[in-house]
Amino acid sequence: MSSNDALLKHVSIAAKESTLVARFDIEGNIPGSGAFVVGLMAATPDYSHQRRLGIEFMNGEAVSMYFFNHDETEETFDISNVEHSGNTITGNFPVSTVFGLGKGHLMSGFSEADGREYQSGVPVEESL
Repeated sequence: MSSNDALLKHVSIAAKESTLVARFDIEGNIPGSGAFVVGLMAATPDYSHQRRLGIEFMNGEAVSMYFFNHDETEETFDISNVEHSGNTITGNFPVSTVFGLGKGHLMSGFSEADGREYQSGVPVEESL
């Protein structure tokens, strides 16, 4: 990715009824070619249970919204649950995707470009 491509600046989540609103603020632009993903990694304190929530873009357009549980559960969600305006990407996931992690859970933001990790460990502001 070049220096004008997306750099994840801030990640926040908030629970609104049965929805987990994940907001990703980026600096730069979503790449106009190739694959780009923003997402959350959530885990129990010992990492024995992990989950990944992601929004994938292909050639600058949102194409997939997914949940993957390392206990082998996968689910995709309707892409209409993704909003992209300027430098903000918002995904509306079911709040159940993060239930059961308990107190002291770990959560961080990440991004990937063309299948390779671009950023990881981005702090997440939580309002659950």
